[in-house]
Amino acid sequence: MAKIVKQSVVLPASAKELYAMYLSPKGHGAITGSKVQIGSRPGSTFRAFGGALRGRMLQTIPGRLIVQSWRSTAFRKSDPDSTLIIRFTPAGKRGRVDLVHVNVPDHDYNGVSKGWKSYYWNPWRKLLSRR
Repeated sequence: MAKIVKQSVVLPASAKELYAMYLSPKGHGAITGSKVQIGSRPGSTFRAFGGALRGRMLQTIPGRLIVQSWRSTAFRKSDPDSTLIIRFTPAGKRGRVDLVHVNVPDHDYNGVSKGWKSYYWNPWRKLLSRR
């Protein structure tokens, strides 16, 4: 049965800057430490971690919201794509990121849930703290 991952994090940059970093191949790559293909237009493809994550952009609201279809190599062929919704809001001088990741296959739930912390939130915070 598919599950939902919900996570929130406050990072030391403005919400608009966080949004721009996520959608920038260079910025996103700096967060993950790997080459990233990403664009903001609906239908544009997304690839990260050597293709271990892939999908396409469904919708964006500049500076505020990103919606992607998303899947990892751990998904089975029979698993439908999951949907990733990321909202960026101001939190004083910092930015808050609220993530809702729906339709995550049960067999990959722990990997996806822990992966956001290990491969995104922690490295992103570390990257921003070095500025």
